[in-house]
Amino acid sequence: HDTETATCISNSPELCPGKRFTLTGHPSERLNREWQVVSSVLAGDQPQALHGSGGQGTTLDNHFEAIPADRTWRVPPQPKPSVDGPQSAIVTGPAGEEIFCDEHGRVRVRFHWDRYCPGNEDSSCWVRVSQAWAGAGFGNLAIPRVGQEVIVDFLNGDPDQPIIMGRTYHQDNRSPGSLPGTKTQMTIRSKTYKGSGFNELRFEDATDQEQVYIHAQKDMDTEVLNDRSTKVRHDHTESIGNNQRITVTTGQTVSVGTKKEGGHDQTITVANNRSITVRNDQTLKVTNDRMAGISHDDGLYVKNDRRVTVGGKQEHTTTGDHISLVKGTHSLEVKGDLARKVSGALGIKVRNEIVLESGGKITLKVGSSFVVIHAGGVDIVGPKINLNSGGSPGTPVGTLLPGVLEALMDEDNGQDSGGEGTGDGRGPDDSGEPDDENKANLQSLRFAFPGADSSVKTMSWLIGQPYKISDSKGNVLVSGTIEQSGRLPRVMLDEPDELTLMMGSEEWEVEDLALGNDDTSSDDAAYDDEGYDLVNDPYYGKLEQDEQWPSDADINELLNNYAEG
Repeated sequence: HDTETATCISNSPELCPGKRFTLTGHPSERLNREWQVVSSVLAGDQPQALHGSGGQGTTLDNHFEAIPADRTWRVPPQPKPSVDGPQSAIVTGPAGEEIFCDEHGRVRVRFHWDRYCPGNEDSSCWVRVSQAWAGAGFGNLAIPRVGQEVIVDFLNGDPDQPIIMGRTYHQDNRSPGSLPGTKTQMTIRSKTYKGSGFNELRFEDATDQEQVYIHAQKDMDTEVLNDRSTKVRHDHTESIGNNQRITVTTGQTVSVGTKKEGGHDQTITVANNRSITVRNDQTLKVTNDRMAGISHDDGLYVKNDRRVTVGGKQEHTTTGDHISLVKGTHSLEVKGDLARKVSGALGIKVRNEIVLESGGKITLKVGSSFVVIHAGGVDIVGPKINLNSGGSPGTPVGTLLPGVLEALMDEDNGQDSGGEGTGDGRGPDDSGEPDDENKANLQSLRFAFPGADSSVKTMSWLIGQPYKISDSKGNVLVSGTIEQSGRLPRVMLDEPDELTLMMGSEEWEVEDLALGNDDTSSDDAAYDDEGYDLVNDPYYGKLEQDEQWPSDADINELLNNYAEG
């Protein structure tokens, strides 16, 4: 390009850039051609304009450059304008919007010197924001918000490459905390979008007050893909305003304390209910004492077996009732002694038989009276010896001689006729058949002595003794003397009542009895044509054939209810 440029001098001011002229008469023929002026520098001199100068005229020199006219002239590029240093600007956006950016996190700004800037979403081009850490899908990102003051710099001073390098506080946007009082704090605080809340991470570096503070305006989630370890060398306090749920997919171990002394304890307080579900086994090991205090009820349900082993002694205290229900077998084995003390009454009810077996002896004692059962026999000792018939648990039972034997009426549909006894167990009407209208309402009771009829023969002192049977009002229903058979008549009543049997005179001497072991003979059983026992009782058989006669279970239940009442 330089070889095609000609430098010329002329005194013609008309040779200005863009003009063409034809050069002739130059010694080099290739230069005698048409040229185009591309630049021109004019220098003039007018001496007569200066004081004291004269005699010289005005001169003009035109130093210009020209190129061949058939060449295209291109003006050399001018240097690009440069911006010296960063500038302050305000982040802008649409009205009512707090955060305004594009997909790259760029924002728009308004410079303080731009008086015509609308201060909205069209204030400037999109301006990139320098972040503390940037990477491909990772890093630190904090979008400048509308109204914040930012520092805008230009790459290489190029006004077409603005970039926000930082942000600063001013009189309207104050720093977090209250400076200079919080000068020892380093704070990272965000602001709730269109709200007054915030999230904050604060570091306190004051001496002896060092602290790391985390504030979550709403939720806080922590995700650890592998292990997490937290070590607190002093106290650890957690306060949860609502519910807490911890899920451990494998095992969990909680260790409290390192020494067996005060302070190495664990206390759990539950204001309402607490439920623990163990889907397999549970083992509780207490090295020392264990106390459980329950202000109300306590229930334990074991679906299968339960075993309790006490190495020392076991005490059970119940201020109220103690009820034990066993549907199967109840076995109690005591290798030492077994003692039970009952301040009130003791009742035992067995549906079948009761067997008491002792390797030594069995003693029943009340006051100075007692019964001893041993391998050599049975000893009965007491101021008086009473043999009673009838009665039920809880019913008053008097002495036999000369006492009173009280028995409850059997509530059944009796087949015997009422009336005054004859001493042989039958009423005046030997047929024993009541009228149909009274059949369902009759009540029957007959006093009998335990054992075979032959046992009466060994009790000769009973024969000829007076007796009388009275109702609950004291009315004598049957009276007489005990015959050789020792049997008493059956009493029939229209309504259930309590009867009293009185035998003997006012005073009797105690006489040793020689009890026999003879079996019941056919002669002894000849009373009402049947034996005394329930199976051979002819009256019971007749009653049992009646459809309105209650079952054994109904009779037992009726007697028990009557006795308990």
